[in-house]
Amino acid sequence: MTTELIVLSTTAATIGFFHTLFGPDHYVPFIFMAKARRWTILKTSIVTIACGLGHVGSSILVGTIGIIFGLAVGKLELFEGFRGNIAALAFIAFGLVYFIWGLRRATSIKPHRHTHFHQDGTLHSHDHNHLHSHDHLHKQNITPWILFTIFVLGPCEPLIPILMYPASEFSFSGLFLICTLFSSVTIATMLVLVLSATFGLSFLHLGKLEKYSHALAGGIIMISGLGIIFLGL
Repeated sequence: MTTELIVLSTTAATIGFFHTLFGPDHYVPFIFMAKARRWTILKTSIVTIACGLGHVGSSILVGTIGIIFGLAVGKLELFEGFRGNIAALAFIAFGLVYFIWGLRRATSIKPHRHTHFHQDGTLHSHDHNHLHSHDHLHKQNITPWILFTIFVLGPCEPLIPILMYPASEFSFSGLFLICTLFSSVTIATMLVLVLSATFGLSFLHLGKLEKYSHALAGGIIMISGLGIIFLGL
């Protein structure tokens, strides 16, 4: 391995880490969706890893096509910017719809009392609500697929111009190494941040506000999309 490739490998790992850390859209949606939808650690991990693979994989595919056909890096940057805008708008749309759905769900919850007669003739009653009932959206279980689609649309902005094109000047194995390092660090950082925050939030009990957890998740996702557009996150 040449000195230049070592430096580029270190750069790939560093950019992968900080690009993810300073891009809350890489982990915040998973944290709040896992809390709202009561995902297990396993499901949270699978969804996060799958979305991470889709996120980096789409940019690797675009970059590889550009290298093979000798496309100017500027053209690919324009295309990646366009994809980024589409992903941000998708974040906003999904967050807004989920926020509205969460509000409607929260306000439609009506606590009521159930009364039961036992075989020995005693009467038992208890308060009950359907806060954790399996509604239509839960049955369809489409939320992970929506997140995956959005992350596939979202580009890794620094990957192609800063890492892939310079790496392609060495060899295919060098390009493969750089893409693997960047992808591994990016996904690992996403996973650590998501699982750490999810574990911390598991001790947070919202009480009466828990019924608004879906609306909160939708609002956070919508804000993430707005941050991509207006703050360049």
